[in-house]
Amino acid sequence: MEIISKRVVCLSESQTLAMNQKSQDLQAQGIDIINLSLGEPDFFAPDHVKEAAKEAVDKNFSFYSPGDGYLDLRKAIVEKFKNENNLHFTPQQIIVSSGAKHSIANVIMSIVDDGDEVIVPAPYWVSYVELVKLAGGKNVILNTNVANDFKITPEQLEAAITPKTKVFLFCSPSNPTGSVYKKRELKKLADILAKYPNIIIISDEIYEYINFEGKHESIAQFENISYRTVIVNGVSKGYAMTGYRIGYIGAPLWIAKACSKLQSQFTSGSSSIMQRAALKAITSDNSFCLEMNKVFKKRRDIVIKEISEIPNIKYNIPQGAFYLFPDISAYFGKTDGKLVINNCYDMSLYLLSNAFVATVSGDAFGDPNCIRLSYATSEDKLIKAMKQMKEAFALLK
Repeated sequence: MEIISKRVVCLSESQTLAMNQKSQDLQAQGIDIINLSLGEPDFFAPDHVKEAAKEAVDKNFSFYSPGDGYLDLRKAIVEKFKNENNLHFTPQQIIVSSGAKHSIANVIMSIVDDGDEVIVPAPYWVSYVELVKLAGGKNVILNTNVANDFKITPEQLEAAITPKTKVFLFCSPSNPTGSVYKKRELKKLADILAKYPNIIIISDEIYEYINFEGKHESIAQFENISYRTVIVNGVSKGYAMTGYRIGYIGAPLWIAKACSKLQSQFTSGSSSIMQRAALKAITSDNSFCLEMNKVFKKRRDIVIKEISEIPNIKYNIPQGAFYLFPDISAYFGKTDGKLVINNCYDMSLYLLSNAFVATVSGDAFGDPNCIRLSYATSEDKLIKAMKQMKEAFALLK
């Protein structure tokens, strides 16, 4: 008899990974699929980072690492927060984990109990709501749309707060929309949250370095809420180190201690070798990040130009990350004579089988009117993908 726990049964499978698998299956059949479903840079990690990893192997960093992360890495993260974000932590407030997702899971599992409410703006990254469910919490979703750049208002936030609200969880720059909250917008949200001292803010800033607006702004900069804000970051996106699996938090000491306790039982310390590579990335200059950012901005402009030529699609102009989240709901009910497009999932399947382009349906991110495109691939592939998509959309009547 197979008896799966209720906590696992309640989870949804990642549609991002599911669509990626469908793409790989078709590619295995010899079909040329352009995969715009996965969210990872198509760059290689910087050479000096790779050398640091090799050096760590040669220097026999093959033993268990400290549960919170190596002290020199945590000190480097403290300096990064101070110099780049004007945020002040001690090494004891830094916890290094196996990726930003692991960091978020640690925080949610450490502070959310059964019935606690977690406010999550939609569209959201797919794992947020699943991790809240895993912790026994209740997701309170704040819906947005393309017309307001997929950003919540202070009024929305305050209206959602109840005596059971425990956490406000969001990201900027955003996955999946590419939206970036400006300093004045963050200040208005902070002023609302300041009135409710029992709410913890979790700010996912993993796309900090992929920001076309200029200087990254963190909600933790505002003193009226900084003492109860957790910053989540890592090396995956900004340094093209997704497979290295190193993320970290800067948190109030009591939350950091709770995450350390939890992590000690789940995973212990992160990979010793990858921590040495992360240390090199964080303590080096950001020239690699800046160059990659320029490339992503150029690719964004290509995708925007191409999609503007497809009738009846609504979209915002992403100011960060490497995603476009167009509203394709005008095509619901249309058909190419074979398949009727009833929803965003139908559209993703249609584009996969007819345009040979893999996307992710927006319902995975909390918005059933949209699909997500990742432009973390070459310009040639993007131009080809958009051309094939335009042709596929033109067949829908």
